[in-house]
Amino acid sequence: MTGPAAAPNAAQIASRAYRLPAFDEAFLLGDSMRGARFMMEFAKADEVLRAWEIGSTIVVFGSSRITEDGLADHARWYAEARRFAALASREGGALTGDGGPRRNVIATGGGPGIMAAANRGAADVGAPSIGFNISLPQEQGPNAWSTPELTFRFHYFAMRKMHLAMRASALVVFPGGFGTMDELFEILTLRQTGKMKSVPVVLVDKAYWTGLIRFETLREQDFIGPGDLELIQFAADGAEAWGLLAPLLSAP
Repeated sequence: MTGPAAAPNAAQIASRAYRLPAFDEAFLLGDSMRGARFMMEFAKADEVLRAWEIGSTIVVFGSSRITEDGLADHARWYAEARRFAALASREGGALTGDGGPRRNVIATGGGPGIMAAANRGAADVGAPSIGFNISLPQEQGPNAWSTPELTFRFHYFAMRKMHLAMRASALVVFPGGFGTMDELFEILTLRQTGKMKSVPVVLVDKAYWTGLIRFETLREQDFIGPGDLELIQFAADGAEAWGLLAPLLSAP
């Protein structure tokens, strides 16, 4: 004798509720999992960077609109960003072969313009470099020179900024617009308030920056402290920027 046939349960198995949460895309992308997605954006990049033994980075900011063959100043800034990244990568510890952590690895926002120039400079000398890309409405894609295994994509600006800042040994900023200023002042605010370790901030092309922002006005109006302007240094070009940083970053 045989028992009664089992009732069909295909509908239950096919139900979304029955699906394991890790495989339920609608659940993972829902509002309740925003915190988990934020955490995953931290953990994925952190895991890869640890596996590559990235001990520290030099973050390079600047306009995404600058091109290698653009207006005279644009072409010069592109060339200087590329030159700086090559010097820093070759001499700063990104090419380490002694089994220790890589130091002063170039890190950018991963897109075009100055970001591409800096990643390209690192590639010129055979060094790895990092691209922290962000999903944007205009679908910014990664540039062709960041190391593929170190080319990340973020949804949350806050998490991208955290990864840009947390391993930084220095910040080098080339001319740029709103996004560049946002990133610059984010770092300056973290430094000013002691929320970030002491890192040098170098602005390349003093004429551009002082023409854009009269930093002394902030001090004259007592909006910043007496020593806050010392958070910023100026360099004429990529070689001078590396010359300012090399003595500070040469020690392991």
